[in-house]
Amino acid sequence: MMEEQVDVAVIGAGSADLYAYAQVKRKTDSCVLIDGGELGTTCARVGCMPSKALIQVAEDLHRRALFAREGIDGGDQLKVNGADVMEHVQDLRDIFVDKVLSTSTDEMGDEFIAAHARFLEPGLLLAGERRIRARRIVIAVGTSPLVPPAWKPFGERVLTTDELFELEELPQSIAVVGLGVIGLELGQALNRLGVRVTGIDQRETIGNLDDPELAQQAVQLIGKEMPLWLGQPAMVEEGEEGRLRVTAGDNRVEVEKVLVAIGRRPNLAALDPHKAGIELNQDGVPQFDPNTLQIGDLPIFLAGDANLYRQVLHEAADEGRIAGINALADKPVAFRRKTPLTITFSDPNIVMLGRHYSELDLANTVIGSVSFGLLGRALIMGRNRGLLRLYADKLSGRLLGAGLLAPHGEHLGHLLAWCVEQRLTLLQMLRMPFYHPVLEEAIQPVLRELIAASDWHDGPYPPDLEAL
Repeated sequence: MMEEQVDVAVIGAGSADLYAYAQVKRKTDSCVLIDGGELGTTCARVGCMPSKALIQVAEDLHRRALFAREGIDGGDQLKVNGADVMEHVQDLRDIFVDKVLSTSTDEMGDEFIAAHARFLEPGLLLAGERRIRARRIVIAVGTSPLVPPAWKPFGERVLTTDELFELEELPQSIAVVGLGVIGLELGQALNRLGVRVTGIDQRETIGNLDDPELAQQAVQLIGKEMPLWLGQPAMVEEGEEGRLRVTAGDNRVEVEKVLVAIGRRPNLAALDPHKAGIELNQDGVPQFDPNTLQIGDLPIFLAGDANLYRQVLHEAADEGRIAGINALADKPVAFRRKTPLTITFSDPNIVMLGRHYSELDLANTVIGSVSFGLLGRALIMGRNRGLLRLYADKLSGRLLGAGLLAPHGEHLGHLLAWCVEQRLTLLQMLRMPFYHPVLEEAIQPVLRELIAASDWHDGPYPPDLEAL
């Protein structure tokens, strides 16, 4: 079998890979894109997009709880057609997938290899019937959902997000095991659509929150909508009439389905990475530089979810660009990474940005909080639940990070993440315009509280005003 020589081989055709490949193509046509799995990206097929479609339907229906208070009659007559809901979600999912395909692999010729790749030796790949000798390699093979081996014999009754969005009908009952981002989002949405949901996590917190005040309030708010069993691992066994019996500590429930959302594992082992000199750690990833994405001193770059660094789409896009640039650079360039920003699309949204609570030097940090309970716009919307927490440096007054449990926190989170990225101080933020009535007004009293408690603000004027 003859070897094909290329400058760069990109393994995978997900979000990170497509951005990497686009960067490579700007400099050379001597490249290939290799993927033997389902195309269309994890985000569009089974992640960000179909989950948000389901969440939107659930939010639209849940709004009916406010109708009577607002003088709108008939809200109690609304009902859910589960088959139509899933068809709607799948239709939108297909639109998103088709959009990805039409602008990527559908337009490619021989440079796209529809096969699984594996290393034969350093720099040499076998992809289907083709042997590819590559000077540089970008790996972005993504991850697969974890399912405990003991649960696999239960077959289609145990779901991951890979299967959930293929359902033709909503289940009557489901246990969601794992209440991080995905489990919490989908569990709340399914519950609002009339599915009897039980949420389970062996941790004491939900939504990956590490700020104790936010974590406590999140459990209180979400726990009013559906039962949460926290602090005990889940066990699954056969129940009655084809159902599954799920237990956690002293709690027990029988359900039609179990949704497993306990994490994902990189798909790196299938590449035979040891043949390329790549050693994987216990989490299934090698040592790599998060600023260059280079694996050790090898001519190989690891991007996207497969490196387990920041598993969100905008980070995968950035990493694809970094890996693509460095795959053709004489010397890999170290890029400054953007301010971390994660959003859980629960209600209220859970947002963490910049430095997380667990990363703070609390002795040198000032923290301020405000509740959304009496905020005018939130009251009008009927969504006056949640808490905003800002973290600032004691010495400089610079915003370090924030945690939010907030209505439309996705927008507040972006605003605050941009402030962190721009290295703004609390005083500089307070000098920005705030309209009324808007949710952004919640930021003002926290800024004033933190400024009043400090001695570093710059001038004799009221802290949000400047002399002309």
